[in-house]
Amino acid sequence: MSLANKLAEERRARLAAERLLELKQAELFAANRKLGNHAQQLSNEIVETRAEVAMVRGENQRVRTELGVANEKVQIAERRLWHSIETIQDGFAFFDADNRMIVANRAYLAVFEELEEAQPGITYPRILQLLTEEGIVNIGHEPPADWRARMQDRWQQDDPEPMEIQLWNGEHVRIFDRRGPSGDVVSLALNITSSVRYEEQLHDARERAEAANRAKSAFLANMSHEIRTPMNGVVGMAELLTETDLNNEQRLFVETIKHSGEALLVIINDVLDYSKIEADKLVLHPEPFDLEKTLNEVVMLLQPTARGKGLALKVDYDRSVPTSFVGDPGRIRQIVTNLMGNAVKFTLKGEVLLRVVGSNEDVGRTTLQITVEDTGIGIAPDKVDHVFGEFNQVEDDRNRQFEGTGLGLAITKRLIEMMQGQVWVESKEGVGSCFGFRITLQVEGDQCADTPHDADSDTEAQNTGPTDKALSRNIPKVLLAEDNRTNQLVFRKMVGRLDIDLRTANDGFEAFEAFQNDRPDVIFMDISMPGMDGKEATARIRALEGEGPHVPIVAVTAHALDGDREMVIAAGLTDYLTKPLRKDALIEKLALYCPQLQLAS
Repeated sequence: MSLANKLAEERRARLAAERLLELKQAELFAANRKLGNHAQQLSNEIVETRAEVAMVRGENQRVRTELGVANEKVQIAERRLWHSIETIQDGFAFFDADNRMIVANRAYLAVFEELEEAQPGITYPRILQLLTEEGIVNIGHEPPADWRARMQDRWQQDDPEPMEIQLWNGEHVRIFDRRGPSGDVVSLALNITSSVRYEEQLHDARERAEAANRAKSAFLANMSHEIRTPMNGVVGMAELLTETDLNNEQRLFVETIKHSGEALLVIINDVLDYSKIEADKLVLHPEPFDLEKTLNEVVMLLQPTARGKGLALKVDYDRSVPTSFVGDPGRIRQIVTNLMGNAVKFTLKGEVLLRVVGSNEDVGRTTLQITVEDTGIGIAPDKVDHVFGEFNQVEDDRNRQFEGTGLGLAITKRLIEMMQGQVWVESKEGVGSCFGFRITLQVEGDQCADTPHDADSDTEAQNTGPTDKALSRNIPKVLLAEDNRTNQLVFRKMVGRLDIDLRTANDGFEAFEAFQNDRPDVIFMDISMPGMDGKEATARIRALEGEGPHVPIVAVTAHALDGDREMVIAAGLTDYLTKPLRKDALIEKLALYCPQLQLAS
């Protein structure tokens, strides 16, 4: 090889080595640069990690601080809760799912009288055993084992019912047990001794009040009987005297006696009605009736009084308003009589107008508005609100002359409210007053339906004419059972013009004996008689009659309280008359039960 070639090869080798060196240097530079970047990145990450560690350490410290505060608050709340549980008088206990007591307050454990075994850790069945063995609970005559089994069955229920137990010292405890989802039970024992004793006091007070109310009702019934019995003689004899030949002065005296007796009966009836309303014993007796006829009867009743004072009584009955309704005609008559009676009493001159209008609410029902307008003395504005109160009267110097119990309007208001109605008054002092009420009544079907019935009745009366004429030859036998001689006299005088055979009995024994000796056609029976009363005598007569025909027995009694009629009918009597007797009512009953009755010639 030539030197030139060798030099060329060396030059080429040197150039290749230089290029390789440059390449390696470039790679080394790139590696160093990459390593530097990685080192920088690691350095940055270390810095960030240190910052995060510092932040986490700070957060951890804050959480630890807050947790400490929370734990302290929990401990304070727990102490306060337990202090509250310990201070209450009612027992509190907590049981786990194995029926073992976890905790209980002093009130819960106090009933065990410091028995060492009665403490947290004791089981519920053992508690029941201690209660019965130590005589802590009063289980009456129930066997202890049965009582414990019953209590254990209750305890095992998902939602035990509250129950009451009585301790040996007479205290009463109501137990409430609530089972949680995990089977734990919270038990509360509430001392209800004061409530039980209060209920007993209320029960005793209620019994005393009911006894007093019964005594009041009995007193009113007795007073009604005792007053009506002599009033039967006063009013009855006065009525009989009016049928005799009297001069004008004598007739005035008799009419005064009769009207005074009737006024006393009105007062008695007001007191009885109010007592029945107060005791919620007054009931309504709906029946078909003619409203227009009822109102006209009230006007006719008050017409003599109004005429004597020179007053005009007027009735304005709207022709578009039906006349036949279903309601209590007696109470409606009483309401209108009270309102019109007051109007006549407090009106010195002018007129009293009874106005009736109505509107159809729905099919078959009509709302009636009945007003009584007068030109009387009126009512002062500050006293209008008091007129419907009990025993209230609008008292001033002008009307002290007017008598009354002050119960009429109070009874009227209560009766209207019982009918689901409203009552009001408008008045101007010195001009007059307008009392009104509004009630809704059922319209009585076909108001002409009674006409065929009346025709049939007339036909029947004509057909039975010959029979009645034949029977008239038999004098009806009437038996009066009455222990009061005056009432016997009044009865005898009232039927004196009738062609009857009247016999009297002084008590139930004589009445029963008279019935056995000679069966009468009708018996008028007093209810309250010495020895044997009217109900017992009736029962004996009915027992003697058996299933055969029964003689009509009409009660003649001074018992006029609501329910007395039902009591009399339930005792076996046929009909009912109240004292004082009215001659027309008595003759009506005689004609009803003695078709052969005739007036004496």
